[in-house]
Formats: sequence, C-alpha cells, structure tokens
Amino acid sequence: MKLEIYADVLCPWCYIGKRRLTAALASLADRDSVELAWRSYELAPEEGRVPGPTAAEAMAGWWGEQAPARITLIRSLGAAEGLELNLHLARPVNTFDAHRLCKLAADHDRADQMMELLLHAYHTEGLNVADPQVLRRLGGAAGLDADDVHAVLAGDDHADQVRADRLRAAELGVTGVPSLVIDGRPPVSGVQPVADLRRLLERGPTGSPGVPAGSDRAG
Repeated sequence: MKLEIYADVLCPWCYIGKRRLTAALASLADRDSVELAWRSYELAPEEGRVPGPTAAEAMAGWWGEQAPARITLIRSLGAAEGLELNLHLARPVNTFDAHRLCKLAADHDRADQMMELLLHAYHTEGLNVADPQVLRRLGGAAGLDADDVHAVLAGDDHADQVRADRLRAAELGVTGVPSLVIDGRPPVSGVQPVADLRRLLERGPTGSPGVPAGSDRAG
C-alpha cells in the first residue's frame, strides 16, 4: 500500500493527524507493507519569512466570537494526543523551504522525523520555520548532513518537487489538510479517530469519495 499524506507545518490538525496516524500504523499487522510518503501542501504560500500575528490572532480574524471555543477545542484535541499546541506562540510564515527540507529528508528515509521536528518547532516552541538557522538546526536534529542542508537552503533543490506536489494535489481533489491518498484513490481526512484510520488502512477506501480533510488553512 502506498500512503501519501498531504500536510503543511502550519496546520495544527496535521500534527494531531500525524499522532493518530502513527498510532493506527503501529497497530497494523502488516505495517511493513505500507509505504509512507509526505507530500507538500502550502496553506499560506503568500506568507513571508518574517513572523507576523500569531495563529490564535489569525483565527480570531477568521472566526470572530467563535474563535476562543475553536482554539480551546484544537488545544484539547492536541493534548489528548500528548501535544502542546501553543497557538498563541505559533506565527504563520512561508513553509516552502520547510517542505524542501522534508524532500531532502525523504531522500534519506527521514521525512517522518523531519516533519515531526518541524511540527513541534512551530506548534509547541513557536519557532520561525522559515528561518534558515532554525531549519539548519532541525535538519541536524533529524540526522541530515549539515552540508546537504546548507546546500538545499542556499539554492533551489527540491523546489520542483514541492510545486509538483501541489499540482498533483489539485488533480487528486485534495482541498485541505491533512489528507490521505491511498494507492492513488480519492483523498480522505487524515484527522479521523485512530480506530477509523486503522480500519481505513486495513481495507483501503471504498465506494464514495473521501471525507473532506481537516482544514484548508492553518486552523
């Protein structure tokens, strides 16, 4: 089975979904038969590299009076998965280079570790994941060669792959993240309960088009 995960570092639902998917995969008897691939999906390609308002402030602009309750819900669902989602610290930035770094990590079978570090850095530590210094440190923590990381961030390696992922997402009908694509079939939500994800992976999607994914923006 080929399992593609369309995700962005800015999305708290992607962090929640990653935790649930990890648990679902761990319970599979044939886990080794699943080929996992992280796919790039930029939620805010127009963002710059300099952090602005926090995620919580942005959500207040989207949701108005509903924002506090929705933020509380996201944080509580994250906590249930052992995550500390500090939406008052996280500040949306451009994630193009973070996705390129994930592509480098994928070349060394470390994409999952790289994504975990990026998600934690952004959502828990409130770090600027567009900052080359931050990305170099995270790349080293993922076990990547420092010279390789430097070369990627100094140039445009893997840029075409990131753009190709977005085009492929549109072809598949991915409109939000996290989205799962199993063996090229219609996308389904990647933030379902663990038991539902496990059943999905055991039998593969059938019949009707997939359930919409968690978010088409950072909340």
